[in-house]
Amino acid sequence: MQIKSELISPLQAIIHPAGRMDVESSPVVRQAILDFVDSGVKYVVIDLLNVEFMDSSGLSALVSGMKALRRSGGLLTVCQANAQIRTALRLTMLDRVFPIYETAQAAFEAAEKDLPA
Repeated sequence: MQIKSELISPLQAIIHPAGRMDVESSPVVRQAILDFVDSGVKYVVIDLLNVEFMDSSGLSALVSGMKALRRSGGLLTVCQANAQIRTALRLTMLDRVFPIYETAQAAFEAAEKDLPA
């Protein structure tokens, strides 16, 4: 798995994983989220455009990141999820927990009203 992280603003970041989010690679995504939380970021978008497969370990990484962000008053969302990932989120009812957007831009625009000034 490859991962690219971008700090958009002091409060906003985006993580672009690529490949498979499975038991071997999910800890990298989880740590990237936690690193942003530790640096004071409040809103993280996980851009899943280049993730071809996600198993329960990948879902667990998202849940761990979401919990860490919520504890600090933040929010985690996902965007550009493929059909397999959307199905996994729906079957686990995580689609009710994670806002899912078509693009990162749409995710950031929706969050602007929820972010502190």
